[in-house]
Amino acid sequence: MKNKITLVLPTVNEIDGMRWFMPRLTPEWYDELIVMDGGSTDGTVEYCRAHGYPAFSQKKKGLDQAYDEAFQMATGDIIITATPDGNSLPEIIPQLVSKINEGCDLVIASRYTVGAKSEEDDFFTGLGNKIFRWMINLLFNASYTDTLVAFRAYRREAVLRMSLCEQDDECWLRRVYTHMNSWEPGSSIRAAKLKLKVAEIPGDEPKRIGGVRKMSVVRNGTGVLVQVLCEWFRGSRM
Repeated sequence: MKNKITLVLPTVNEIDGMRWFMPRLTPEWYDELIVMDGGSTDGTVEYCRAHGYPAFSQKKKGLDQAYDEAFQMATGDIIITATPDGNSLPEIIPQLVSKINEGCDLVIASRYTVGAKSEEDDFFTGLGNKIFRWMINLLFNASYTDTLVAFRAYRREAVLRMSLCEQDDECWLRRVYTHMNSWEPGSSIRAAKLKLKVAEIPGDEPKRIGGVRKMSVVRNGTGVLVQVLCEWFRGSRM
């Protein structure tokens, strides 16, 4: 039986990126589309509705919340997350699906593996990615080349096993810093803990198209650090 594919696109004021991304997206690459909007005011939602793309408003803010809410709605056996801001190349979607169909639980479109590059990185984001990749590989006995990229494919059962929608745990650091349950480092870490089958494919990251980068180097970097430390303190418990 063919796996059903759900494509999740989180948006906040990404009208320019959507105008670039959606025409490159072939309907045969997915069965269900969920555009989860975090409060756009630039016409993103109106663009989606005018073109028949299902757009939903988040109940709470944050990329992690967008994924959580989308997953509750998704009916696919395979969940693909991509950023429609120019950073994710839709042409890579069939390769992600193919790897899942080969038996993988998580497939990452790596910006740093052989054959790929990031045009979006500046000095600070490039350094942060290297540091967190090193930490996660060292602390959780993994061998990733990219631990933070958003462009990934998940087997539905793997999302449930990793409890990606239930990362708000008893770790005391959670009380100190609440923005720490991102799916990207969370799935990288928990897949390693559970010894799930993970694959990486080359995935170029072009520069974003229009809009403003939503990521804050300090805020997001601190969040990833806290998340990594929380997972390390928890040890092998899930």
